[in-house]
Amino acid sequence: MKEVGEFPLATKIGSLVSNNSNLTTAKILIVDENPLSRMIVHDFLSLEDYKLVELDGMDPIFEGIIEQQPDLILLDAMMRRIDSFTLCRQLKGNHLTANIPIVFTTLTDSRTERIKAMEAGGSDVLVKPLNRIELSTRVKSLINQKCLSDGLNPTEQLLLTIAKAVDSRAVTKGGSIRVASLVRLFGRYLSLSTAEIENLAFAAHLHDIGTIAIPDAVMLKAGELTTEEKEIIRQHVLLGEEICQPLRNRSGVLPIVRHHHEKWDGSGYPDGLSGETIPYLAQIFQVIDIYDALTSDRPHKRAYSPQEALQIMDEEAKKGWRNPELIEKFTIFIRSQEQ
Repeated sequence: MKEVGEFPLATKIGSLVSNNSNLTTAKILIVDENPLSRMIVHDFLSLEDYKLVELDGMDPIFEGIIEQQPDLILLDAMMRRIDSFTLCRQLKGNHLTANIPIVFTTLTDSRTERIKAMEAGGSDVLVKPLNRIELSTRVKSLINQKCLSDGLNPTEQLLLTIAKAVDSRAVTKGGSIRVASLVRLFGRYLSLSTAEIENLAFAAHLHDIGTIAIPDAVMLKAGELTTEEKEIIRQHVLLGEEICQPLRNRSGVLPIVRHHHEKWDGSGYPDGLSGETIPYLAQIFQVIDIYDALTSDRPHKRAYSPQEALQIMDEEAKKGWRNPELIEKFTIFIRSQEQ
């Protein structure tokens, strides 16, 4: 089995890093030539605590965005007067606007369109007619991520940049944003402290950062992994902890990164911890991470429904893999969100 020191990329990243809020009223900029489309978005988001600003494509858009400095941009992909993808690249290339999340809205749910959006630097693509719940969820998640990023020191910024690269490589792209949103909600449900919730949300972006040092041939293998390959995969939690060591102001994240694959009966990794010896935040995070994995499409399986996922998690608790009390609380929480 490889030791952490045998992954030179992880060591290099760790060396590089070593040398180097709460959601307030956010401003959302709606850029669309169609007044009806702008009205629908405005109607969907008007119940939220956002400041909504509209641009119709007639005014100089780039200059307008520089002036407005929004927290998120909803950008129509098919405007006649400008090339939306070129505009996105321009915004991402300007230091004043590079960190603003850009969500493309489009009439076609095509793979080509999504690839163009991501290559231009877009954060997501939503298909018209827009769904109110989907729009609200994605907007909240991306604004939370921007608020997190805006408050980071240089070391944390670097780690988050690496984590974004890891997330784009994963089979469920965008998983970290979904998990971050859900851990905040579940954390509030459990009456966790603000610091605990922030550690969980930050860990959502960093928990798999160690996989950046694992070769594509192993990480993205479609078939069954060999015993040696499974051991290499398991190293990602130790690699991740090593990479994240410079997080002096967020030391509560490290136990989550290291222990989110432990099991209640002691059969997990890397340390074989069991029961209450597993850090509580790592237990909470694991529940959310598993639920997201189950309810997301993967190359080898379809996405399970929430009820199917909860059933699988209950069966795993009965096998002794999960904290049964925590699984019960999570089940009640998810069902309450569906009402």
